[in-house]
Order: sequence, then structure tokens, then C-alpha cells
Amino acid sequence: MTAVTLTPEPPSRNPAPPRLELVREFINTAELDEDQDLLAEITGLRSWFVEKGLLGAGSGVTEANRAQTVEFRESLRDILSAHTAGIVSTGAVRLLDAAVKRIPMRLRVDDTGWVRVAAAGKDFDGALGELLARVYEAMEDGSWQRMKACGDETCRWAFFDHSKNRSAHWCDMAVCGNRAKVNAFRQRQAATHDTARGPRKHRQVKVTKKA
Repeated sequence: MTAVTLTPEPPSRNPAPPRLELVREFINTAELDEDQDLLAEITGLRSWFVEKGLLGAGSGVTEANRAQTVEFRESLRDILSAHTAGIVSTGAVRLLDAAVKRIPMRLRVDDTGWVRVAAAGKDFDGALGELLARVYEAMEDGSWQRMKACGDETCRWAFFDHSKNRSAHWCDMAVCGNRAKVNAFRQRQAATHDTARGPRKHRQVKVTKKA
């Protein structure tokens, strides 16, 4: 993907609740339909994490850190796609499991007496740990299931499903939803046309052997 500079996200793409919104923004550091990725290079990764308050300005980031971050991000996106489809695949679970095993975490007790999950590492490990802790919080309060990835495979933008019955499939009905409807209509039209034409008739050619 192409490395890009930081730009504000469009405000109308179904934001999540405040604590979870940072996770949604993290997943959307890659715009698949535009082939752009804020984390394609170390400098872009550092800039994003510093801007979001997850890293200090002088923190070091390596290529291995960048690769780990992208792996974590895409494993989360796969889970969100599973939320959209209604079926969580074994492959998506394995990818996320492998990603989170590399992030140091710890249990702590907050001021209200509740046991919480928190980042155990410092610097870069702490940054990923903070994102993972917010994912866990969302799982605990039930909001995680509303986090989805757009059903358009060329988009897969992370969005929060605000519908009452949790039935949203598209990050933007006016764009991805309409595109899916048009594609479905064209496929139905093509199928109807093929059926109306019927099977193709093959002309038989008589072959005469030479004496």
C-alpha cells in the first residue's frame, strides 16, 4: 500500500463510543479502497501513535514494531468482518490470538473494585496494550459486537453499527450500500438474460470420409 500523511477522517462514517473510537480509528489507518496506509512506513506509524497520545515524541519504533502493529490491526479487521457476516471464522480467531499473545498485559483493580485488563509493557508495547485493553472493555460492556467492517470487500472500513437490531452491513449506505445493490441488480439481470436465451445450440457438422 501507499504511505500517506495524516489527514482528518470524514465525520460521517459511524463513529464508536469514545473509548472504542480510538480502536476504530486505528483499524482505519488503512484505506483499502484507496490503497493507502498510514502505517506503511515507520515514520507514519510513529506520527499516528504520537498524535493519539499512545507514544511519546521521542519513542523509538522499529520495522519489527511496524510489522507487529499491522498484523494486530488486520487481525482486528478480520474479526469485525466476521461480526458483519454473523460468523466468526477459525482463521480470524487464530490470527487475533497470535497477535495478542505478543502484547504484554496485566490485571489490575480499579477504584470501584472491578478487575480490569491493562497494558503491562512500556513505550511501543504499552501503546498496543492500551488498544487491546479498550477492545477488552468493549467486549465486557457488549459494544464490541457492534464494531463491524464494511461488507464491501474492496472497502472493509471499520464502523460502529448504531442500528437497533445490529443489522448494518455497510460503512456508508449511500456509497458502499448502493454499490452493492447495483452489483446485485446487474448479476440478476445477467442471470435472467442467460436463462431467457436458453442453452446454446451447436451446429452438427457431417464429416465424410474420403475413399
